[in-house]
Amino acid sequence: MKYQQDPTFKEPRFSGISTFMRLPHVKTTEDVDVAVVGVPFDTGQTFRTGARLGPQAIRNFSSLVRCSSNHHKINIFDYISAVDYGDIPVVPGFIQETYENMVDVLAPMYQKGIVPIVMGGDHSITLGELRAAAKTYGPVSLLHFDAHTDTVDSYFGQRYTHGTPFRRAVEEGLIDPASSIQIGMRGSMNSVNEYDDSRELGFEVITTDELLEMGIPALISAIKNRVKGHNVFLSFDVDFIDPAFAPGTGTPEVGGIYPREAFQILRQLTDIPFLGFDVVEVLPAYDHADITSALAANIMFEMMCLAALNKKAAVLDI
Repeated sequence: MKYQQDPTFKEPRFSGISTFMRLPHVKTTEDVDVAVVGVPFDTGQTFRTGARLGPQAIRNFSSLVRCSSNHHKINIFDYISAVDYGDIPVVPGFIQETYENMVDVLAPMYQKGIVPIVMGGDHSITLGELRAAAKTYGPVSLLHFDAHTDTVDSYFGQRYTHGTPFRRAVEEGLIDPASSIQIGMRGSMNSVNEYDDSRELGFEVITTDELLEMGIPALISAIKNRVKGHNVFLSFDVDFIDPAFAPGTGTPEVGGIYPREAFQILRQLTDIPFLGFDVVEVLPAYDHADITSALAANIMFEMMCLAALNKKAAVLDI
């Protein structure tokens, strides 16, 4: 059985129960290539809270997202079977228990070669995803788009927040920093050494200013050279985008990338063996006219395109 978006338009997009892209809501790992999963958790946020409602908002807007990509010239469901698996049972206020639940749900997906596309929630959830992925893949390469490195050691004496997941992931051996890259960092910092701290962990760091100076073609080359030969996890914090276009987020930083450039980058990340994706930090309470939810839903569509292209390439190689 192949799961896909209902193409028949039996009812208008604004009717029915909201699932991502109107995919069937099925809790199964059989006959599935891509599983959309929500993690409505924001206990890790340190400034604005409310990202626990991000998955709901993204799903609501995503009814407008269609099945075909003009850029890639494909209908994604010609190559992948996809479901909206629903939400992981989070435990508000208890991050380690939530991580355990994430591993319980996501690890079997990775073991079966399913590509999860996870909707946050704050960025602390990515540690749970990486713990699950490592059970199958071992240390993976991280491709990280964000205004912040998220490699701080602690906030308010706490080691598990949305500002610390990638330091913890390095310490736990979940990612290989020597083949990982962080892109888009900008804004004021708690320490002038913040980016150097991330580099000392082994990451390559490209700030927004450096990205704009080098240009997108050079950035794509840098990404592909860095992750070449490795399984890759892509984590996309919506504050990578300038808050003029993504106001609904927990820690906005001015001077970011425009959506147009972000999509140009994502569409060129072909021929990379992605094992999983996430989009995090959508905060609906600050999202005027749902523009951040629209952005996130379309970013997830581009991730589905990358998964479909990888599946297409695998079929052609057989």
